Amino acid sequence: MIFANDLQISADYKAHSIEWALLLVWLVVSKKYLVRTFGCQMNEHDSERIASVLEADGMIPAAGTDEADVIVFNTCCIRENADNKLYGTLGHAKAIRDSNPDLKIMVAGCLAQKDRDLIQKRAPWVDVVFGTNNVSRAAELLRDSEENGPVIEIVDEISSEEVDFAPALNAVRASSFKSWVTIQVGCNNSCAFCIVPSVRGKEVSRSFDHIVSEVTELAAQGVTEVTLLGQNVNSYGRDIALALRKNPGLDHLSAGPYWQSDRRARPLFADLLREVGAIEGISRVRYTSPHPKDLLPETVAAMAETPAVCEHLHLPLQSGSDRVLSLMHRGYDSNRYLEKLAMARKAIPGLAVTTDIIVGFPGETDDDFERTLEVVAEAAFDGAYTFIFSSRPGTEAAKMTDLAVPEEVISERFERLKIVIDRSALQRHSDRVGLLEEVLVEGPSKKNPEIWTGRTRQHKLVHFLAPVVGDQLQPVLSAGSYANIRIDSAAVYFLRGELIEILSSPAVKKRLAFTVG
Repeated sequence: MIFANDLQISADYKAHSIEWALLLVWLVVSKKYLVRTFGCQMNEHDSERIASVLEADGMIPAAGTDEADVIVFNTCCIRENADNKLYGTLGHAKAIRDSNPDLKIMVAGCLAQKDRDLIQKRAPWVDVVFGTNNVSRAAELLRDSEENGPVIEIVDEISSEEVDFAPALNAVRASSFKSWVTIQVGCNNSCAFCIVPSVRGKEVSRSFDHIVSEVTELAAQGVTEVTLLGQNVNSYGRDIALALRKNPGLDHLSAGPYWQSDRRARPLFADLLREVGAIEGISRVRYTSPHPKDLLPETVAAMAETPAVCEHLHLPLQSGSDRVLSLMHRGYDSNRYLEKLAMARKAIPGLAVTTDIIVGFPGETDDDFERTLEVVAEAAFDGAYTFIFSSRPGTEAAKMTDLAVPEEVISERFERLKIVIDRSALQRHSDRVGLLEEVLVEGPSKKNPEIWTGRTRQHKLVHFLAPVVGDQLQPVLSAGSYANIRIDSAAVYFLRGELIEILSSPAVKKRLAFTVG
């Protein structure tokens, strides 16, 4: 005898079987892509956007190069050896292509924007070259290459409307609980060492209301931490304000709810921090990278008065020598930098400050470097990214060959600088011992799964032992959780602590992997 319930179960089973069969067919026939990223956070986010465009076209991620139908190299050109690194990588890709003639190779990003057709001249097996301003056309360009052969498309100028295409909402994010949000592209500065204005163009700010809407939707998807991205992030909105001053009839939503027609044409970044920080579900707001000359009092006030904005400021110094800063065209001197730093620390209790410093800029003397050491010691940074000067063709500094600093001198200075930075970093970290820190859990360590890691609001890395329950030793927390950690010891680059309390669990647990080179 067959009952109605049995019939329903049978029907449900058949329906699920069909769904699984269709899914398996889709997985078999779908092309697979792999994105490899070189460079900064902006490139990482561009890679997420490229992945989203390819997936929207029906592709799925590949586990490795061996099973990929399409490989995308998203490039960087900040460092001198970036060219060699790319062409060496493309040489390896040719070997893969020789064994798989149907493989498609795409080169994107800053180096593509700079080298353009030179890439296909040096590596004719590359199918598509596209730059920083047309990420949204990745799938179209791929199809074009399949039909018509190799394609090169570089776009030099974009509008604010084009910046808004393929935002983080649709990006294939490496994390389900953190997201990059591009608020601005390009740079109007003329730093002598920097290639960015040549490959990213002039500053273009996204519409204020579009950014707020995007972050609101990200929060609805379970994202709790956003990092606002821009080449000169704290000058965000200056171009919008200037446009509105010239033409009051433009859409005021592009400048946000705080805009007044009689307002000076200053950046809108402080307004954006307040508005994004007020979005329900967003617990942490970060931003990178700012320029010291644009660190305005209203930005510091917004950081201090908006609870969601984290107590971390990355403020690139580059050099402590006023003479070198002038050669770099940085727009500030060491005293002005230290004044801005003091302003921020006074307004924001517990502020962690990190920086960037270049060693061996052309013409840097022993006296110049000694002044850098003095300023770094006075600033007492929590950490620093230190770089040996790297000449980039197309920059002003690349022409200063007669002022080059000998390599052995640079190496000695680099080590001396590291000692000063590490000393202040260890002291700052030691000051955290005994404190209860709110940590956003990132997951288990790759080296030791019993050790978990997370980030404090100050962006400090914390290692801690995760508690386990049951015979299977399953952890009781997961990536994306918030937890209180009692700090019990400190090192130069990280803190160690004990898990005291799990504050919340993530709304979304899915996590996708990316390859970053």
